[in-house]
Amino acid sequence: MTALDALRRAGDHGRDRPVMLGAVASLCWLAVVLVLAWLAPESTEAEGEAAPGGWLLWFLGIVLPLVLIWFAVWSARSLARLRLEADELRAALAQMRDMAEPRAEASRVAPSPLTERRVVPPPPPPPPPRAAQAEARQPGLDLGMSNAPELTPTELLLALNFPDGPEDREAIRCLRLALADPDLARLIRAAQDVVTLLAGQGVYMDDLQIPETDGRLWRRFAQGARGVDVSGLAVIEDASALATAGTMLRGDEVFRDVAHHFLRHFDRLLGQRAEGEDVKLLAVLAETRSGRAFLLLAQATGMLGDQAEPDEG
Repeated sequence: MTALDALRRAGDHGRDRPVMLGAVASLCWLAVVLVLAWLAPESTEAEGEAAPGGWLLWFLGIVLPLVLIWFAVWSARSLARLRLEADELRAALAQMRDMAEPRAEASRVAPSPLTERRVVPPPPPPPPPRAAQAEARQPGLDLGMSNAPELTPTELLLALNFPDGPEDREAIRCLRLALADPDLARLIRAAQDVVTLLAGQGVYMDDLQIPETDGRLWRRFAQGARGVDVSGLAVIEDASALATAGTMLRGDEVFRDVAHHFLRHFDRLLGQRAEGEDVKLLAVLAETRSGRAFLLLAQATGMLGDQAEPDEG
């Protein structure tokens, strides 16, 4: 049983418990009413028959507590459902983070390039890219979605920007829609890996200042233009972040494989959106957290004609 199945079972149990408690409380209240009615003196009953509002007071005294009890039951079930949805998203994001953490640990204990050059025996043939292995091992996340619908531009932007927390319900909904699409799911997992590995080195996407870019340059980039022709897209001026990304690309084989895997999928998305969408959408994509990671890596690899040294891969 997966973590998501366990969460669903726990959520179902959590929603059934308020119903049971409400039923017990209702039966207890009805029992109290019957006891009070049985113990009431005959004079009180005679006065209740004489007074026009007597039966109305009895009716309200019986019904109103029941209404309050079942209103509390409904509120508890709604709260349990909201908590379950938030826990499902946390579990999905934790699975993507678990993919990146072992690879980041492997990169920290790997020998440096200078040490590797001193080894006399020739190195073994390189294994397949880790990004491809991870993609083969990692099955698509089943969040109850089938027949993935076409995302609107707004839904695509919110999914690529990732939710800000469990209260960001609209971004959570868009992320679930994107994960139901196999191509977008691979892109989002790769973006999550890149963002997590960069954050481990102190580079955070929210700290990068991204001015407005020209959507026409993004269309040219999606059509295959590189270097000086699209140098206007090299808008990141954080020298420390660029230096860190360049160092990781040159010296960390794990990060280099993940980064190129992410660059390919994001470039493919730009190519798909370049013809049918407004160029303004392409510019806004760069302002999401995934888009900022793409701009940072594109500048660090020299794809945008900047002065950074291209990585060896």
